[in-house]
Amino acid sequence: MTQSDSYRNPEAILDIQDRPRPEQWLILSIQHLFTMFGSTVLVPLLVGLNPSIALFASGVGTLIYILCTKAKIPAYLGSSFAFIATMQALMKADGYPAVGQGAIAAGLVYLIVAVLIYHFGANWIDRLLPPIVVGPIIIVIGLSLATTAANDAMLNHTHYDLKYFAVAIFTLVITIIFNMWLKGFASMIPVLLGIVAGYLMALACGIVDLSAVAKAPWFALPAFDVVGINYDFKWYPTAIITMAPIAFVTMTEHLGHVMVLNKLTKRNFFHNPGLHRTLLGDGLSSVIAGFVGGPPTTSYGENIGVLAMTKVHSVFVLGGAALFAIVFSFVGKIAAVIQSIPTPVIGGISFLLFGMIASNGLRILVDNHTDFEKKRNLVIASVILVIGIGGAYLQIGSFQLTSIALATVLGMVLNLVLPDQAASEN
Repeated sequence: MTQSDSYRNPEAILDIQDRPRPEQWLILSIQHLFTMFGSTVLVPLLVGLNPSIALFASGVGTLIYILCTKAKIPAYLGSSFAFIATMQALMKADGYPAVGQGAIAAGLVYLIVAVLIYHFGANWIDRLLPPIVVGPIIIVIGLSLATTAANDAMLNHTHYDLKYFAVAIFTLVITIIFNMWLKGFASMIPVLLGIVAGYLMALACGIVDLSAVAKAPWFALPAFDVVGINYDFKWYPTAIITMAPIAFVTMTEHLGHVMVLNKLTKRNFFHNPGLHRTLLGDGLSSVIAGFVGGPPTTSYGENIGVLAMTKVHSVFVLGGAALFAIVFSFVGKIAAVIQSIPTPVIGGISFLLFGMIASNGLRILVDNHTDFEKKRNLVIASVILVIGIGGAYLQIGSFQLTSIALATVLGMVLNLVLPDQAASEN
């Protein structure tokens, strides 16, 4: 990995600072947005928020992140899944004002940690997160999403639907074909082409509901919910106490995503532009989301999957996707069309995207010649993989340490306390 601003990754078709031609820029950015869209709007739908504000918040948050990281990291921010259960409870008890205050509190935690890292450094990361920890964590990030992809592909609400699964497999196969056999510019947009092809297949199978598209207006303001305008300020201590600690959980996932991007782009973003800047961007995004009416935001694994598949790492493409997210949040018809993409199409794409994330974790272990003859390495990898993929979590009152976060913490602890060799190996 390199820290030089002049470095260009030879494996990338468009590297971070490469600017695509205008016609390419448009299509690549829309492809990126389409891939992020499903997860970004799913969170507000589960919580009871309007998806348009989540789309607006993700676009603004991504632009803020790009600004804070000096346009050096190709990351997209979307609605965070880690807060869903807490937000659902707060919505029932106190409505969005409590959720918004909790989102702001979670963002402020990021900002505080960013300031501490800025003043005291981040050299501890290399010691805390060597390849034997990073590789399995990245595998877990990809494979922990496997059930979500499978359910999207198979289930019509809660029932298995063969038609749904057929559409998902068709979407997967056609995307693989596009990825492997197309050349030139078309080879950079297999995800977008796969989504379009899958959508057409879904239309032919009669599983696309276009009623919302017909009813949607062309122009509609996002569902802003702003303190002082839509509601009066009031303290919600429960929201702060329950949502702020979850920021430490999403922070571990944030570190994992940056680690994957380091490997993918052959750079070290922990040092340039610095971990404090990545946390600053993520934190400010959640703070602003809380102010305008959206859910907390975080970096997305789907983003990494698209980067890995297309080898298009241009931050200009990411910025374009963010701008389209903002524009689409005001265009009712376009937002409705995107929302009409059925889950099996998203599931079919996710089979490939999430798998590519996991494969990058394997690649880290291989590239660093990790020795699994050593008991130490076997123990660390085994614990991370089974706890992370198995879904084990730590629950203390209303605070929950998710499986990915728990696996990350245990992996780091084992790496610090286990000796280099077991007694039987001496």
